[in-house]
Amino acid sequence: MNTVPACRRQFLKTSVAAAAIAMGAPSVVTARRTNGQIVVGEKELQYEVIHHFPQLPSQYSWQTTHNVAVDSANNLYVIHEGRENQKDHPSIFVFDEEGKYIRSFGKQYQGGGHGIEVRKEGNQEFLYVAAYQQIKEFAKLDLQGEVVWSKRAPREANVYHADESANPSKVWGRDRFMPTNFAFLPDGGFFLADGYGAFRIHRYDRDGKWVSSFGGEGAGEGTFNTPHGIWIDDRNAAAPKLVVTDRAHDTLQIFSLDGKYERTIAGFGLPANVDRQGDLLLVPELRARVSILDKDYKTIVQLGSDVERVSADKSFAIRGDEKQWQDGKFVHPHDACFDNKGNIYVAEWVGSGRVTKLRKL
Repeated sequence: MNTVPACRRQFLKTSVAAAAIAMGAPSVVTARRTNGQIVVGEKELQYEVIHHFPQLPSQYSWQTTHNVAVDSANNLYVIHEGRENQKDHPSIFVFDEEGKYIRSFGKQYQGGGHGIEVRKEGNQEFLYVAAYQQIKEFAKLDLQGEVVWSKRAPREANVYHADESANPSKVWGRDRFMPTNFAFLPDGGFFLADGYGAFRIHRYDRDGKWVSSFGGEGAGEGTFNTPHGIWIDDRNAAAPKLVVTDRAHDTLQIFSLDGKYERTIAGFGLPANVDRQGDLLLVPELRARVSILDKDYKTIVQLGSDVERVSADKSFAIRGDEKQWQDGKFVHPHDACFDNKGNIYVAEWVGSGRVTKLRKL
């Protein structure tokens, strides 16, 4: 079992001690077997659960699967944290929609692989990668893994220790830079969440030049305790919003695209990131479930919930013991995304890694 960083232990302990879910009464349907399939969800949101969907070649192994993304060909990209002492082991793997291995790359992120997204720019698609721990950089790559550019802490923000730009090391703190996830703007720019460092949201232009930032450590309503995930909610095209998962506060915070705080949505269990498809908003929660929200940010279904059992595990033994994982249930969903056919991929923050496919029925 891998050691759980002290800050994460505290976030988890704080969250699991919280009272029952505060928001409405979403449908929580336990996993069931139907014609040999493990099925979760209900009505039009039913999914077959296929745990350990992508299979690694025998020479590789997972170390804490962190994030997932899908390209226009419906290929799956998985980034895991990797091991700092395995410099030649890839941190990014690519699989087809049947789970077959295609290629791998990204050994430079070993020990700090975290966020990954696919973005189409003109006629070409690119990967955006965020790496934390001792690596502390974010980068733009092509789909073969070639680096277009990479950047470290923005000095212009005036919030970081000098070493974060020139000589980063494995030090945590509010003056440190540990980026976690991206959200893409319609003008070609993007937001970057410094979810483990200064707790700030940075805005960059289309060329990766720093523009501004907002947030920082605080009690909410524009400040954060681990702003881990972000996404642009453009379901209302006339007034798109930035959604930030304020993880250790168990909330989503909603902002205008100029960074103005608008509202807080409560009732989650360590929400880790966000994705959108059609009218649905997808929120993986580190506390043992995946939620789907409607256009009004109301939870309409929760998938794979094992909140009570996982919350009771104060030693985090379940995270490192696959024998305790139960079919159709999640342990620690860290990221989730839709594919082009409405299926969902879930990456879990577990020691030996796990990526599950929820196949839309």
